[in-house]
Amino acid sequence: MDIDENFHARADEHIELSNEQLQKAPSRGKVSASMMYATARFNAWLSASGHGSGADMAAMREETIQYFCDEYRKALELHLDEYINNFDRYMRPN
Repeated sequence: MDIDENFHARADEHIELSNEQLQKAPSRGKVSASMMYATARFNAWLSASGHGSGADMAAMREETIQYFCDEYRKALELHLDEYINNFDRYMRPN
C-alpha cells in the first residue's frame, strides 16, 4: 500500500463521516456495513478504471479480490491489536 502525506487525513475524514452517521443510524453495525459496502463499490470502480475491457477485468478478478481482502485483513489486524493493547485507555478513558 502506498501511503502518502495525506493518507491518514483522508482516512480520518471517512471516520468523521461515519461518526456523524452514528447520530441517525439505528446501530453502529449499520454504519459499518454502509462503509464497507461503499469501500467495495469504490474499489470495484477503481479496478474497472485500470482495465481496458470487462474481459480484462474478469481475467484479474480473483487477483483483485485477493489483493483487497489481504490489505483489509492487514489493516484490521493492526487496529484490532492496537485496541486490544490499549483497551482501557481507548474505551474507558478516566
